Amino acid sequence: MDRGTKIYATVLGVISLSLAILFLYETPNVREINNQLKSITEINDFPYQFKVLRIKNGTATLNSPISTELPCGKIIGIIFPSIKGKSLLSPEYQKAQKKLAKVQTLVGNTVQGHPDIKKIVWELDRSWLIQNGVSFNNL
Repeated sequence: MDRGTKIYATVLGVISLSLAILFLYETPNVREINNQLKSITEINDFPYQFKVLRIKNGTATLNSPISTELPCGKIIGIIFPSIKGKSLLSPEYQKAQKKLAKVQTLVGNTVQGHPDIKKIVWELDRSWLIQNGVSFNNL
């Protein structure tokens, strides 16, 4: 390798490492709360993994698979594949919807119970939704 290529490779490596650290680093309080969430069996065993994304000025931002932007039936069908195609009025769908609400409430209450947290905000997990075939083109 010539000198210019070595310098280019080094600079590219440093930039790549910096970006990896920037995107993968969790602050200690975010890591602590996420570990607390993982320690709760009902949350950890749920098909969708809720987590704290960031904390700023006492406000915790958490990911969520649902929002008012999307039909809830489609999302619940992704989380619980066994109810895909069932009526929104079916007992299985109603049970799945209640389970999602119960776990999301438990996540919110757990995070809200942390002494550093004054408020929580839910952010739609677009990345997870796209990975699971949800298109945002028609919204």
